[in-house]
Amino acid sequence: MHTDTERCVRAVRSKDARFDGWFFTAVLTTRIYCRPSCPVVPPKPENMTFLPSAAACQQAGFRACKRCRPDTTPGSPEWNRRADLVARAMRLIADGVVDREGVPGLAARLGYSTRQIERQLLAELGAGPLALARAQRAQTARLLIETTDLPMAEIAFAAGFASIRTFNDTVREVYALTPSELRTRTPRGSTPATPGAISLRLPFRAPLNPDNLFGHLAATAVPGVEEWRDGAYRRTLRLPYGHGIAALTPKPDHIACRLTLTDLRDLPVAISRCRRLLDLDADPVAVDDHLRTDPVLAPLVDKAPGRRVPRTVDEAEFAVRAVLGQQVSTAAARTHAARLVTAHGERIDDPEGGLTHLFPAPDALAAADPESLAMPRTRRTTFTTLVRELADGSLHLGVDSDWPETRARLLTLPGFGPWTVDVIAMRALGDPDAFLPTDLGIRRAARDLGLPATPAALTARAAAWRPWRAYAVQYLWATDSHPINFLPV
Repeated sequence: MHTDTERCVRAVRSKDARFDGWFFTAVLTTRIYCRPSCPVVPPKPENMTFLPSAAACQQAGFRACKRCRPDTTPGSPEWNRRADLVARAMRLIADGVVDREGVPGLAARLGYSTRQIERQLLAELGAGPLALARAQRAQTARLLIETTDLPMAEIAFAAGFASIRTFNDTVREVYALTPSELRTRTPRGSTPATPGAISLRLPFRAPLNPDNLFGHLAATAVPGVEEWRDGAYRRTLRLPYGHGIAALTPKPDHIACRLTLTDLRDLPVAISRCRRLLDLDADPVAVDDHLRTDPVLAPLVDKAPGRRVPRTVDEAEFAVRAVLGQQVSTAAARTHAARLVTAHGERIDDPEGGLTHLFPAPDALAAADPESLAMPRTRRTTFTTLVRELADGSLHLGVDSDWPETRARLLTLPGFGPWTVDVIAMRALGDPDAFLPTDLGIRRAARDLGLPATPAALTARAAAWRPWRAYAVQYLWATDSHPINFLPV
């Protein structure tokens, strides 16, 4: 979008927050870059240039605006709806792969040369993987400076910087303030109640309807791993350097996020996974406008716009839970998962006392005695095959997964039919066009709304909803009185 100057100027003049994250406004006279909704008086069009990423702005010598804080905008929705090389690379960079494994590690994950990845990222985002990762490190450093009392040296290494000097230079360059000056500008007295916790706000594009989003997570919560407490969804996180606990509370204009981590180097990864879990980088206006073109869906969208797709923080975990949920009720699936957690999950300490385990890793589940699994023999075979392939690497599920290739691979596994594959594609892989025509809730909604009853006919009818059929699923599910559709009280 940043190449459409006329459209960008209109968005800046109207201070349209819907475009935050789609592009950034770099002001040639002040050398400052802003989000489109920046509250200051817009500069003259001839003094504006538009860039596709914060990293591109920083690489071009612009510093972040202190009023609108463009580094805190929602991410571009492009990376949610695409499965090409650039989108997969961006999801991996957000997940901290460049900081942990370098650009060669990123290239190895994607199966391309480092040169090709550099070339494609530069062409589309105006910055290479190192610059994009550097921008993310700067944002992590700012969060730690403003929300904790940690010494600057600890913040530097927690944010992923190789040296304190690099940390100081980067913060000064990006924010035009030293780390100490950033801290003195932040109001004190907002220390979180939980010792060692970091509190922050996760922005999103309005509107956001929390009912089905948090309702689904709470209704399917696995005891010991997830819970709904005091208006917040809480769950444990398995992270690259340790583990953590996230507490997510819906607010009118943001999601309040409290993270308790055993290793602060996991902060950017934890934030990225929480955003992905709640689908916070989606563009609800674009989705809803498209679905409203169908006269059957229009009243559902108008009644409660802004529905998101509840996703996951761990793709392998969700695949296991999808198998546990085959042909059983939500309550039965929770019971099966809770037994696995108790028997094979890793115990953790929760300062608030409600959570006890990490969900078992595939290695631990692959070592379990199949006879101890309380499920029919055919589903037991499905389960053991899945965890074995996840454990030995034959099957990879992650933010970098190629959607069509992974779908095809899942369909070769015993017991994996279209429903299981599509629910994994929708909630684990993040495919916004995944559709569940055989799902019982979808078939009930179709019957009540006068839509075709058979899966084939319903799939043909849903072609008009592409590429947002996963969001149409949320609106169709919402016609039922199931607890997944309601914010817990």
